[in-house]
Amino acid sequence: MRLLAFILLAAATSAQIKIAVNATTIESAPIFLAERTPAVQIVPVPNGRMAMERLLHGDVDAATGSETQMLLNSIAEPGIRIILTLAEARYRIIARGSAGIHRVEDLRGKKVAATVNTSSQYYLREILRKAGMLLDSDVHFVNLEGPDMPAALKRGDVDAVAIWEPHAQNSLEALGSDAVVLQNPSVYRERFNLNTTTKVLRDPDKRRGLVDFLHAVIRASERARRQPATTQMQLAPFINTPAATIGRVWNRFLFPANLPGDLQAVLGDVEIFVAAVQYRQPRPRASLSILIDGSVLNAAKK
Repeated sequence: MRLLAFILLAAATSAQIKIAVNATTIESAPIFLAERTPAVQIVPVPNGRMAMERLLHGDVDAATGSETQMLLNSIAEPGIRIILTLAEARYRIIARGSAGIHRVEDLRGKKVAATVNTSSQYYLREILRKAGMLLDSDVHFVNLEGPDMPAALKRGDVDAVAIWEPHAQNSLEALGSDAVVLQNPSVYRERFNLNTTTKVLRDPDKRRGLVDFLHAVIRASERARRQPATTQMQLAPFINTPAATIGRVWNRFLFPANLPGDLQAVLGDVEIFVAAVQYRQPRPRASLSILIDGSVLNAAKK
């Protein structure tokens, strides 16, 4: 019996998969709340950029992140693959009404913060473009990390911030009655994904571990949809955010645990932004389909 236990422990250790997870975002809920065995190790990181960096360096076997981060890193590592969309989320711009901002067009000439080379900057770029303005010339762009935005906005260091939750909600609450919300859901809906690499997928033990874990993530996503209040309370300590704050923005999220049919089209749109950031030509939209691998999800659903 002891020998059998030792063999099982050794097998679990050798098949262990490590997943880098952004520990500041509500989108990470299905990963944090999924039931897991000792064969799965969650590695919390402070942002999506670091999660993807750990994946590129081979420190982990999978990593969470927006489609923006996946596209940015897929140039250095063409073997990156999206294997599941964990969440879809809508972004907001929070502005100071006292700065004379009441509509998107009022951002012209104002100091507007976003996080450079992220979906935050992409959202700001797109909402300005829809209003006939350019990020590079019509606003004073300020690069800020999400956690720093509420205080900067309250101090008057910036006039508006474009960011994901919970930083947008924290910014709104920091301004109180002076807060103005600007949003355009048609501009962008983030796809927050679980990513891996073809090298990991070719490893039979690691692939099996990912399949088993995705099965657990699918169940956790179902619980998030059916039991939002319980999910919010359970998630709070993982992302160091009060459950009440999570609850106030919960309707801005979906937890589909699938690969949306429009994912390739979204990649094509974001690729234009990513290519400009990297000073290169955009890849053909059709070629981006290879970055999506549904085989692990299909196996997890069986």
